[in-house]
Amino acid sequence: MTEDRLALFELIDQSADNDLVRDMLAFAAGRLMEMEVEAHTGAAPGARSADRKTYRNGYRERAWDTRAGRIDLDIPKLRKGSYFPSFLEPRRTAEKALTAVIQEAYIKGISTRAVDDLVKAMGGTGISKSQVSRLCEEIDERVQAFLNRPIEGEWPYLWIDATYIKSRQGGRIVSTAAIVAVGANAEGKREVLGLATGESEAEPFWKDFLRSLTARGLRGVKLVIADDHKGLRAAASKVLNTSQQRCRVHWMRNVLGRVGKTHRAAVAALVKTVFVQETQEAAREQWRSVADNLRERFNSVAELMDASEEDVLAYMVFPKEHWTQIHSTNPLERLNKEIKRRTNVVGIFPNDAAIIRLVGALLLEQNDEWALTRRYMSLESLARIVDNPVLSLPGVGN
Repeated sequence: MTEDRLALFELIDQSADNDLVRDMLAFAAGRLMEMEVEAHTGAAPGARSADRKTYRNGYRERAWDTRAGRIDLDIPKLRKGSYFPSFLEPRRTAEKALTAVIQEAYIKGISTRAVDDLVKAMGGTGISKSQVSRLCEEIDERVQAFLNRPIEGEWPYLWIDATYIKSRQGGRIVSTAAIVAVGANAEGKREVLGLATGESEAEPFWKDFLRSLTARGLRGVKLVIADDHKGLRAAASKVLNTSQQRCRVHWMRNVLGRVGKTHRAAVAALVKTVFVQETQEAAREQWRSVADNLRERFNSVAELMDASEEDVLAYMVFPKEHWTQIHSTNPLERLNKEIKRRTNVVGIFPNDAAIIRLVGALLLEQNDEWALTRRYMSLESLARIVDNPVLSLPGVGN
């Protein structure tokens, strides 16, 4: 163990080396294989033991493509039986889903040249409909179990955002909204709570989506953070009995869209003085002052500010420690970029089920990552707004 630690420290000391991450990953992979082989053989290398089942028999080389680059592995061989590293066996759910969606598009004859090339690269030119169907069923089972799981506890904050994806419906190509809902619970942890697709974002669509969340147990929502989606505000009020925070980032884009390029920097600087105020009262006073100052020269901006004050400043009712996270949908930005990156590979999806399959798999993996990270918000700050505060969680980082 001491030699392993010295080897690891030597890698860490090479902090200026661009290959550090890949080298550390190779080191970890090597140690994991050694431990797994020891469990297979029943004894450490060279050790005499009554529990020994078999002996090692050299190594075989295999290239491992990772996000950090290609790693050359020396996989131990056994005299009796076989060994294959556990970390190479399962492909990531999202990668399986992407493969399934591309193959389904290919079989249904709606693939573009890019999809065609991808299928050939994966060796899928001869794949059958039944094979694709089995792969889709395997992924759908996992994704649906994740998306329909019970929602437990209180969720004071709910972020909702939409990504638009092209799909084929009834012989025509339409832009479909993939709606993602993420919540922060009373324990300060984030989770993906829901996913839905639809052509329309009218109030009935939002009501159905929010009711599907409440049917699974969503409760205790104090604020919905979203862009100015048509019908969402009314649906949130009726279904969740809560207010909505209009995404401040998108709102600012709407403001600057009403101003000529030469004046945008000045108007942006003036409007931003609202958001640096220390209290809600000061922010509201500054908001009205800025609107009045802009009214004569930029009346359309002043009118927008008059109409949206309550929506854009709604977050200031909540603890100041939360303002950075709840004034916009920016906390979902990285997630949305990954969704866009993966869905752009497909281009046009064969149906909505394929969208749910791929996006749902990505959300499942993101949820797993969040489960291993520190709390997004502190218990102390959340205790001021939830009905049943969590006072402590042994073993969970603050």
